[in-house]
Amino acid sequence: MKKIHWGILGCANIARRAVIPGISASETGVVSAVASRGREKAKQFAEELKIPTAYGSYEELLADPTIDAVYIPLPNHLHKEWTIRAAEAGKHVLCEKPLALDAMEATKMVASCEKAGVVFAEAFMYRYHPRYTMIRDVISSGEIGDIRGIHGTFTFNNAKDKGNVRYKQEWGGGSLYDVGVYPISAARMILGEEPQAATVHALFSKEHDEVDMMASGILEFANGVALTFDCGMWAAFRNTLEIIGTDGRIEVPSAFITEQNEADNFYVFTNDGRREVEVPRLNQYALQADAIGRSILTGEPLPFPATDAIENMKVLDACLTSARERRRVEI
Repeated sequence: MKKIHWGILGCANIARRAVIPGISASETGVVSAVASRGREKAKQFAEELKIPTAYGSYEELLADPTIDAVYIPLPNHLHKEWTIRAAEAGKHVLCEKPLALDAMEATKMVASCEKAGVVFAEAFMYRYHPRYTMIRDVISSGEIGDIRGIHGTFTFNNAKDKGNVRYKQEWGGGSLYDVGVYPISAARMILGEEPQAATVHALFSKEHDEVDMMASGILEFANGVALTFDCGMWAAFRNTLEIIGTDGRIEVPSAFITEQNEADNFYVFTNDGRREVEVPRLNQYALQADAIGRSILTGEPLPFPATDAIENMKVLDACLTSARERRRVEI
C-alpha cells in the first residue's frame, strides 16, 4: 500500500509527544517533513524525531510536492489561515482541536477543503479508539436502560506557566477551547444529536489574560437529557466520563487519554453488580492517522465528517457566550 507522506506545521509538544509517534506507528502514514518559523528549530525537532526534512517556513513545506497531508498543531488562532492555505496547496489536513475560534471560521475552513477536494479532519483522537464503539454497543443493547444524563470532566493544572499559548485570549486560549471540547464532543457522539441550549459558569483569571481557567456547564439535549461537565487548566487532573441510564451506568475512568493498558478499560454498573469491559490495547493516534489515510487512499468516508466540527464549534460558541454573559444561550 502506498504511504501517505505527512508534513507537520509547527513544533508543538502534542506533535512531539503523541501525534508524530502515532503517525509513525500507523499502517498508512509516514512523517516526512516538519516546518517551523525558524529553520534551526525545525532542524533540531526533525533530528530529535528522525524526520527526514526540516523547513524554515510553513510555506516551504506546503510547496513540497512530495507531501500528501499536513497536521496543524499551531495555536488556535492560526488554524483557519493554515488550513485554508494547505487546502489551496492540495494537501489533506488534520487540524488540532478546537478546529477554529468560532463556527463561522470552521464553516469557511470546511468549505475551502471541500472546494479543493482534500480530506479534512479535526484531531479528536479518542473517537477513533474502538472502546467508544463498545460503549455505544452497551447502550444499544439496553443493558443500562434509557440514558438520563452524561457527566464529563477534563481538568489539569498548568497555571504557573504564564507564557503558555493557552493563556492568550486573542490566540484562542482557555479551558473550554482546550479541554472542554472533549466532553462536549463525546456527549454529541454518544447521544447522536445536537444540544439545544448551554449554560456555563467560568473563572476568568486576570493572571492569565482573562481566559477561562475553569468552567462548569450544562448542555440541554432532547427528552430532558443533559450533559453536565467541568473543564479546567487550574485544577487537579481528571479525565472521566459517566453515562447514567435508568437501569445502570457506565464509567470511563480515563475517558480521553489512553495508556494502552488496563487503565483504558471501562465499567458497567447494573443491579447485577460491576462488570469490567476490557478494551484492545491500541494507539488512538495511530488509529486516527489510519482512518484519514484510508480516506485519502481509497475514498473510505471518515467516521466523523468535517461538518461535525462546525456543529461542535456552534456548541462551543454558545458555551463561551454563556460564560461571559452569565446567561443561558439557545443553540
